[in-house]
Amino acid sequence: MSLELITANLLSPAILFFFLGIIAKWMRSDLSIPAPVSRLLSLYLLFAIGFKGGVELTHSGFSMAILATLLIAVAAAFITPIYSFMYLKRRLDVHNAAALAATYGSISAVTFITGSAFLDSLGEQHGGHMVAAMALMESPAIIVGVLLVRMFNKGQQDEHAGNRFQEVLKEALTNGSVVMILGSLLIGMVASEAHIAKMHPFTHDIFGGVLSLFLLDMGLLAGKRLLVLKKVGWRVVIFGIWLPLINAALGITIGTLMGLSHGDTLLLTLLFASASYIAVPAAVRTSIPKANPGLFVPMALGITFPFNIIIGIPLYYFLIQHFG
Repeated sequence: MSLELITANLLSPAILFFFLGIIAKWMRSDLSIPAPVSRLLSLYLLFAIGFKGGVELTHSGFSMAILATLLIAVAAAFITPIYSFMYLKRRLDVHNAAALAATYGSISAVTFITGSAFLDSLGEQHGGHMVAAMALMESPAIIVGVLLVRMFNKGQQDEHAGNRFQEVLKEALTNGSVVMILGSLLIGMVASEAHIAKMHPFTHDIFGGVLSLFLLDMGLLAGKRLLVLKKVGWRVVIFGIWLPLINAALGITIGTLMGLSHGDTLLLTLLFASASYIAVPAAVRTSIPKANPGLFVPMALGITFPFNIIIGIPLYYFLIQHFG
């Protein structure tokens, strides 16, 4: 792998702020970002990436190739939790295996956004339809996780299971991040050139600074979650690295065979390889209440997220360049 790619990624301000957050937590510093501010930063990032994606999608137009990409992305969101669950249920109980499988079948919007910023720093083009793919991939894994519990939870019928399934369907359709990203995408598609120009300072000029602050907050959370992982078996921890690598290999292969650009292939790969630490935990709390958040949240946030943004992004991009 190119040393320049690794260095460029590691020395980017956003990644350095992520490290700062981890170090601050390990130093027991009182550095913190209030929860409402963190939520605002998250909403801004979803808004900015969605709006820019809508603008780019309008400029590039819609085609059968774009439709094929979206269908493959959704199919992956349904299939990934199934084979993940089949592996995990031999090592964990049904509830935790399903919750962890849903976590790795869904996506991390921040990983996607960090990958977009990496491509922008290299001047690599990427299509706005990948934002739509991100939004469409967030919810299917949650539904599959709930169905897996109902199928494999032998002899333990839950009288509230029907209500919980209805709740998770509602959560999947009305999830705040999905609504924000799709809404921003549609607004970006219909915005006039004059309005796009007026929005440019907000959607572009301050994007890097907001991303850095948000990754500082993610570093603080990851530093805390990493300490919890000492209680988890090493095989499960390694799962948080090797499964993303397998999924990334699938993403690179599919993107290359489809003839996608390097930028679009990287973003598709990151969607395949990332894990949710926001949408899935919120849904799993009600839909799979017996699952332990002390397992799937630290795995996604403490292992897979840092691996992807620090090592994964330059590694995947190098492989895409090599094989593409």
